[in-house]
Amino acid sequence: MDFLMSGLAACGACLFTNPLEVVKTRMQLQGELQAPGTYRRHYRNVFHAFITIGKVDGLAALQKGLAPALLYQFLMNGIRLGTYGLAEAGGCLHTAEGTLSPVRSAAAGALAGVMGAYLGSPIYMGMFRALIKIGQKHGLVGLWRGALGGLPRVIVGSSTQLCTFSSTKDLVTQREIFPPQSWKVALVAAMVSGIAVVLAMTPFDVVSTRLYNQPTDAQGKGLMYRGLLDALLQTARIEGIWGMYKGIGASYFRLGPHTILSLFFWDQLRTLYYMYTK
Repeated sequence: MDFLMSGLAACGACLFTNPLEVVKTRMQLQGELQAPGTYRRHYRNVFHAFITIGKVDGLAALQKGLAPALLYQFLMNGIRLGTYGLAEAGGCLHTAEGTLSPVRSAAAGALAGVMGAYLGSPIYMGMFRALIKIGQKHGLVGLWRGALGGLPRVIVGSSTQLCTFSSTKDLVTQREIFPPQSWKVALVAAMVSGIAVVLAMTPFDVVSTRLYNQPTDAQGKGLMYRGLLDALLQTARIEGIWGMYKGIGASYFRLGPHTILSLFFWDQLRTLYYMYTK
């Protein structure tokens, strides 16, 4: 049930935030490895990107990839949040005195994120027909192309997200800012977590998107980047430090609400489940 509730919470958030994922991805890919001011910017900001995509490609384009996104969210976050939830319920995240340990929380979040992201990586690359084509062309290993490059992003993001959420929730509860078991506790904790995760993840998110989207040779080897570090260095050298935060507005509008909604839904589903089963 922990894994099922986690997956359903992530899918519920995905329905609202998938258009933001489309906008974020397009903004991160524009001007790839081109010096600032030397290329045409198709999207000036998040709102202009929304309008442009809707006008040129149609409103349906804003929900492009929804099916694989839902499947990925259910699998990846079902495993990630479910694993973290089991560790939390088992008392693994607290000290002998019963207080939350930020170190244990961060470590559990990182480990849970790695498990979820690696197992869900093939779904991130495409749905069934695309998976078959990738498998035929590049073999089984090809289904995990870019997976290792994406792991640092997930380690940083998952660790930051879950540690911040748990720590803020614990702090708000101790200060008795809201009544016991109030949904506002989870909402405030999720909002704080949303800001922290965007600041921590955006550079890795930019690089991960580019690693997944780069062209490959006949052996499936990337033609633009040798790996994560090379992608980071090339982006920083050619596009500057702000190139690492390209699309951060779109990232926040996507990751912020997704973090808030998924963690809030996850917390409320668990609260209801334990309320009626104990």
